[in-house]
Amino acid sequence: MLTDAQVDAFITDGFVKVEQAFPREVADAGRAFLWRETGCDPDDPATWTQPVIRLNGYGDEPFRQAATAPALAEACDQLVGTGRWVPRKGIGTFPIRFPSAVAPGDDGWHIDASFPGDDDPADYFRWRINLRSKGRALLMLFLFSDITDADAPTRIRVGSHLRLPKVLAPYGDSGVPMPDLLDAYAATADLPQALATGRAGDVYLCHPFLVHAAQPHHGRTPRFLAQPPLELREPCVLDRPDGAYSPVEQAIRLGLGEH
Repeated sequence: MLTDAQVDAFITDGFVKVEQAFPREVADAGRAFLWRETGCDPDDPATWTQPVIRLNGYGDEPFRQAATAPALAEACDQLVGTGRWVPRKGIGTFPIRFPSAVAPGDDGWHIDASFPGDDDPADYFRWRINLRSKGRALLMLFLFSDITDADAPTRIRVGSHLRLPKVLAPYGDSGVPMPDLLDAYAATADLPQALATGRAGDVYLCHPFLVHAAQPHHGRTPRFLAQPPLELREPCVLDRPDGAYSPVEQAIRLGLGEH
């Protein structure tokens, strides 16, 4: 599914775009379902009263079809390793963004947390991240609508995932809560920025340490996107005797200065 050049770019840049990973008609059906869930009228902007509406995951048919698309499974095998990830049966969460003059309030730079802490496992904002990326193989961005530069595409700091391994290493297997890494996120501000634009049916597969952010919607058409994790069966292994490292693991080792 992915060329050698795309896999190499994933290791160095932190993401790859799988064009038309699932059919547009599946995206259209999913978007129609999500419109109903929002309670908004797609033909009446007066009903779009919030800058963002978050919907939980769904296992209904269009989302199951998107999550289990053969092209996507093959790409995940290439990046994570066959048998090393947990197949999804549906998709979530959906931050649906609407054109608005109101700040969304959730557009800070970050990486997504992977596993709950022992202190308060119910508090997602205290969930943790560790060097071996326990619990998370990839961040995935499923485009359920066409997304242009004006439609609040996810912002990506290219290569930022290579700066996080040395930051995470001192925390060991217990990891660190996501908000405690604000200085590390800020330190990636010098890197080039990419935008996760594309057509409905495209999917971005991102390294779990890739620093990214939402942004306000300055366009005219609401943006429908899902950002679920791909879960790992076991944490990454960074000292494989056979050297059979996945591209996700190769990137972590590269960030640590190992080859």
